[in-house]
Amino acid sequence: MPELPEVETVRRGIARHVVGKRIGRVEVGRERTVRRTSKEALIDGLSGVRITHVGRRGKYLLCSLDSGEQMMIHLRMSGRVLVAEAGATRPPHTHVVMHLDADNNGPASEMWFVDPRTFGEVVVFDPQQAATQMPELAKLGIDPIEDELTPQILRERLKGKRGSLKATLLDQHVVAGIGNIYADEILHRARLSPRRIPGVLTLATCTRLCEAITHVLNKAIEAGGSTLEDTQYVDIEGDTGWFQLEHRVYGRAGLQCLTCKKARISRTIIAGRTTCYCPVCQR
Repeated sequence: MPELPEVETVRRGIARHVVGKRIGRVEVGRERTVRRTSKEALIDGLSGVRITHVGRRGKYLLCSLDSGEQMMIHLRMSGRVLVAEAGATRPPHTHVVMHLDADNNGPASEMWFVDPRTFGEVVVFDPQQAATQMPELAKLGIDPIEDELTPQILRERLKGKRGSLKATLLDQHVVAGIGNIYADEILHRARLSPRRIPGVLTLATCTRLCEAITHVLNKAIEAGGSTLEDTQYVDIEGDTGWFQLEHRVYGRAGLQCLTCKKARISRTIIAGRTTCYCPVCQR
C-alpha cells in the first residue's frame, strides 16, 4: 500500500502537472472506484472545473476545485495516479479518466486513476460537510510532515497506549500516513523494539522516535518513495521510487543487519502485519 512518502510524491506531481488545468470531461469505468457516491456524482462534480490546489492528509490526496468542492483520492492497496498525453494508450484497470484541456502551460492531457485491486476510490465532496461526507478525515492523527511534530507532542499522542509500538505507529488515528514499510524503518532508526509499550516511553525515547519519523519520511519523499516487486506504485509520470534501496530492515529478513553487522534481521507478525527488525539494534 502506498504510504505517506508515496502519496506525497504523487501530490507533488499533481501540483506540477495538473493544478490550474480545467477538467473538460470525465469518464468512469469501474463503479466500485466511486462507490462512496456514484458515477454520476463524480462526473458532475469534476466536469468543467479547475483543480486550484492539491494537499494531503496522511494517505489521502485532497484536490481543491474552483467550484468550492474537493476531490479526494485514496490509493489504498494498488491505486496509481498517472498523467499522459491526450489519446495515449491507457493501462489495464484505468477506472477514472479526467480530460484536461489545453492551455498556455501545455497541450491537452489526461489524468488517470488506475487500480487493479479496486480498493482505492475517487470522490467529490463539500469540505463544509466533511464531518458527515468524509468523517475519516476528521479522525486522522497528526501528520508528521504537514503538522508540527515535537517529542512532547508525540509523547502526548502515545500517552496511555498499550499494546505494541509497531501497532500504534500503524494506527492512523495516532499518526497519519505511516504504514508497514516506514514503521519498520522508523523503529530501526530509533533503535526501538516493535514490541515496546508506547504509553511508557520517556521523553528522551520519544525524542529519538520523533527524529526517526521525520528523517525517514523526508528521506523517502526525496527518493520518490519505495517501489517494491509486489506493489504497483509509481509516480504520476510512471517512474518508480528508489528508497527501497535504502531499506535497513523492511524485506530483509534473514540478512545481516546493515547497521550493527552482528545480527540477522528477524521477522515476526505484530498486529497482523509482517514486521522486520534487528534483535541487537532494537531493544
